Amino acid sequence: MHHHHLLRLRFLAAAHTPRSISTSASVSAKTGLGLAMVKRKRAARAATTPEPVMTGPALVSSPDEARSLIRRMSARKKRKVDYTEGLLAGEEEYELPQGSKTDTGFESPLTDLEEDPVVEEEAPKKRTRKKKLTEPVVYDIPPVETKTTTFKGRLGYACLNTVLRAMKPEPIFCSRTLRIDTILKPEFGMDYCKGLGRKNAEDLAKLIQWNEENNIKFLRISSELFPFASHDKYGYTLEYAEKELKAAGDLAKRYGHRLTTHPGQFTQLGSPRNVVVDAAIRDLDYHCQMFRHMGLDQDSVMIIHMGGMFGDKTATIERFKEVYQTRLTDDMKARLVLENDEMCYNADDLLPVCEELDIPIVFDYHHNWIYPSELPIPELISRINKIWQRKGIKPKQHLSSPCPGAESVMEKRKHADRCPELPAELPDDMDLMIEAKDKEQAVFHLYRMYNLHPVIHENLRPEKPAKPFPRMIKEEAAAAAEAAGEETGSAATPRKRGKRSRVNTAESPALDVLETGVAAEPKDLEDAAVVDDDTAVGKKPVKPVKPVKSARKKGSKTAAVAESEEVAKRPPRKKVTGKAV
Repeated sequence: MHHHHLLRLRFLAAAHTPRSISTSASVSAKTGLGLAMVKRKRAARAATTPEPVMTGPALVSSPDEARSLIRRMSARKKRKVDYTEGLLAGEEEYELPQGSKTDTGFESPLTDLEEDPVVEEEAPKKRTRKKKLTEPVVYDIPPVETKTTTFKGRLGYACLNTVLRAMKPEPIFCSRTLRIDTILKPEFGMDYCKGLGRKNAEDLAKLIQWNEENNIKFLRISSELFPFASHDKYGYTLEYAEKELKAAGDLAKRYGHRLTTHPGQFTQLGSPRNVVVDAAIRDLDYHCQMFRHMGLDQDSVMIIHMGGMFGDKTATIERFKEVYQTRLTDDMKARLVLENDEMCYNADDLLPVCEELDIPIVFDYHHNWIYPSELPIPELISRINKIWQRKGIKPKQHLSSPCPGAESVMEKRKHADRCPELPAELPDDMDLMIEAKDKEQAVFHLYRMYNLHPVIHENLRPEKPAKPFPRMIKEEAAAAAEAAGEETGSAATPRKRGKRSRVNTAESPALDVLETGVAAEPKDLEDAAVVDDDTAVGKKPVKPVKPVKSARKKGSKTAAVAESEEVAKRPPRKKVTGKAV
């Protein structure tokens, strides 16, 4: 109501005020012509603007009374309002700290910009990729044909676990290695090499734990557990990884697992080269160090082959016997065992020397199938087991199977992914190492087939189809081409680089050994084939072949052009008629 009266009083004051009074302040500020122009505009505006008509009773009688009334009404003081909160029942009154101000309607901290708290800017959040939600792979595991057996021993696999190796993002395996070039780089060096060995030893304990959870109590340790540990220049001892090795050994002993090793094909004690024998002895010492730091007993053996024949099998066996008796330590002799191979030394060849020196033999069924012994398998196993018993070591054997479709000796040597069955001659209480490509899956396959142990279904993997040999692929291609009515070899094939000619091996017994695929070793002049020279009796000297010049001088004729010109110069041939000459 007061607001409407104020507006009305201001309107009345403006209507009753003379023009000279309302414009006196502004006119005094102008000079000359400008003042005259302003007066004329004001006069014109006043003539055209109608006087306001007021109705109703007058509130004031004069303009001065109206202005004084406006001043009185607009000069009222603003009240300060104190905002207080009522206390609830049982609530104590909160006292403001000393020096603080009461929050009023006109003195609010919201209007005081200088007292606003400083808000610190948050650091931008680091963008992270969302993890892909991958569903677990469900494998289709087909059933297996069940069979019966009286076997109660342990089945094992070699070196690698396919399930743990495929784990992401951190696979578990014990064969991390490197090259010498990496060791020579300053950013890597021997510390990096030894770090790989320590990581391998740590994963060995995880591998033993996984085996225990899956009822596998027999394992072959990878010889690459500590890379280059037996090298003549970059070799090192294993004291730095004693903690990791002891942890793995203690776990194996607690669970009753058997751990063995199989040094590589270059570990040959019967070699005629001293450098090879020295390297073999260093390698055996390296494996003995592993078992010693792990605290394992004599059941942790080292399996090697006799190696190559080097032109004389009997002489090689004699060299082996001498090295074994004179250069090996007692720890090496206590753990060393021999295995029959498929090319040079079968069980009949090894049995006499092993019985003489009390060296146990690991009987390999697959090798005996390729290079069979004359003695029957039961008699061989009986005599071999007696050597194991004299040494106080639990016997062990090897089992593998050839790939399907193998015909030649080289094809039969290749191991299949799994074994179809256990051998009939297998003793009931035997540690059997399954040398198959599928590793632990081959053990699970035999577990399911003979109901030896329960298996965890999530750890099973399906068997992959066997890969055909190159010979089989060529035969299939030729058969398909013949069925399509095409001649084999009629199609254009890319030109291949010619192969080097081989030396005749009919008169070279050393190359006979190499041709059979015996465990190879570095070649030198002693291992190379002896080839007769040109001055040998009964052979004609071979003339040296002149090098062919590929580039020709400018303006010279090619061989084809020269030959055509020479033919053109020849006299023409006489025609042959039916008459007798």
